[in-house]
This record gives sequence, structure tokens and C-alpha cells, in this order.
Amino acid sequence: MDTDLPKTACFRFYEELNDFLSPASRKQWIVWNFRGSPSVKFAIEALGVPHVEVDLILVNGLSVGFSHRLRDGDRISVYPVFEAFDLSPLVRLRERPLREPRFIADTHLGKLARYLRMCGFDTLYGNDYSDEEIIIIAGDEQRVILTRDRDLLKNKRALRGYCLRSEKCLDQLKEVIVRLDLKNSVKLFRRCLECNVPVVAVAKQDIIARLQPKTVRYFEEFHLCPSCRRIYWKG
Repeated sequence: MDTDLPKTACFRFYEELNDFLSPASRKQWIVWNFRGSPSVKFAIEALGVPHVEVDLILVNGLSVGFSHRLRDGDRISVYPVFEAFDLSPLVRLRERPLREPRFIADTHLGKLARYLRMCGFDTLYGNDYSDEEIIIIAGDEQRVILTRDRDLLKNKRALRGYCLRSEKCLDQLKEVIVRLDLKNSVKLFRRCLECNVPVVAVAKQDIIARLQPKTVRYFEEFHLCPSCRRIYWKG
């Protein structure tokens, strides 16, 4: 049998998927050596790209899924998630584009979680979440995993995720909004920054005893978190 003979396939990664490659491998064909018949998903992640960031794979010009088995001489083009384009004639690797995104942030992204909540995005966060808990919650609640840990996103049970390139919180927020095309989905100050629960309008007289004198004097519109009872106003 020839399954143990050395074989080669050529890969080309497009757009932001190049962020995961070494500078010498970006925006060009990469020769990958293999034996047997590994899946295209295995090869993509072996080259450093988490499968959750991939939405279209072409092998020799034909659209395939992650389970496709490689053959000697294959040429594979790998494209990132296209939230703004209709790829219905092809084998999309995501069930549908994001329309009402919900997130779960890993334990190192607490500040980003608060900023996303400030922008109105449903974002779960816990500083005691294990990787296993994040994957289970993301799957059960159809949430996008946000992390800087590539290995977390390479887990085969991770369905949607984004690996942040930036290290600073505000840069991360901009990155998520731009990369996932969420600019028109921002709804400021709709969620509690601590609980992630949608806030509700509350009459000033109902919470006036909790307000400072200057707040009472200068502000009229208030919102309340029904969970932790924090009060919010436009300051």
C-alpha cells in the first residue's frame, strides 16, 4: 500500500488567516508534507490556523468540508469567515452568518467583556471558567469564543470563535467590531457592565434615595440592572 509514502499538498491562506503564519509563509503557497490521508482540518490546524476562523476551503477549485481527506498534489485555498457575503452555493463551514452575536470571553479578557457589554453585546465572562466550561457553554448557547489562546480554538468541539491579535483592551474591542462587521450592531449602555443583564428604565423618584445630591440635580433619566440593582445614567 502507498499510504505511508511521503506526499505533499500546497496551502494558500487568505486575508486575516495570515496572522497565524510566520512572516515567511504569509500570502503565498505553502508546501505541506504528510503521510496517509489526513483531514484538511488536521492540516490547517497543524499549520497554525484555528478551524473556527475558517469558513471556506477549496481543494483543487472545489468547495469541501473539514472532513475532506487530502491526496498527494492537492492545492488548498483557505478563506476566513465571510460575515458579509453570501456563500450559499458553496460548502460554508458555519451554519449561518452572525446577525445577533453573543460572546463568551476567556479568563484573561475581563476588561474586553465589560467594553463589549457597554456596546450592548451579550458577553459572558467568569475569571474561574475552565477551557472545558467555555467550550460547553459556547456550544449550548451558540456563543462566539473570544480568546488569545489558539489551542482553545483548535478543540474540535469549538464551533465559533475568534483569536484576538491585539493585546490592549480598546484595540481588542475595535478588532472584534471591525473583523466581525458589528459596527451597525452597537447599542451603547443597554447592558449592565457587571452582570451582562439588560438594564431597564427606572423612574427617578423610585431610586432618588440612592443618588448623590449633584446627580439628583443634574440628571433625569436612569436605568437599573434588575439583577445587581446598579443604577446607570448618562454622565
